[in-house]
Amino acid sequence: MDISFRSKKFGKDFNEWSRLQKIHGKKRAEKIRIRLGELRAASSLYDFWPTKSGPSRCHELTGGKRKGQVSVDLDHPYRLIFIPDHEPFPVKPDGGLDWKHVTAIVIIGIEDTHE
Repeated sequence: MDISFRSKKFGKDFNEWSRLQKIHGKKRAEKIRIRLGELRAASSLYDFWPTKSGPSRCHELTGGKRKGQVSVDLDHPYRLIFIPDHEPFPVKPDGGLDWKHVTAIVIIGIEDTHE
């Protein structure tokens, strides 16, 4: 899967190991690297469909500003948040995200989604 970042500076934070550790700490930085590697290796988001997402617990977020966002676990309670990088988003007839056709994403943040 293709991965981009919400801004050039934000992408630099993710692509420089020392910078990533400084911002997020060693434990979370390592989880971020693992998740990015898993996402890059996937042919589509369908490889993370909830029944086979394993420890990443990939799922769509719902409600208000979160609609259209997807997240994967990092270290509790933090999650890596991203959106499909397709215009328009690939959707199924029922209106849900068509995970099989999401082949590019934009990383938009790391957050505790329960706050």
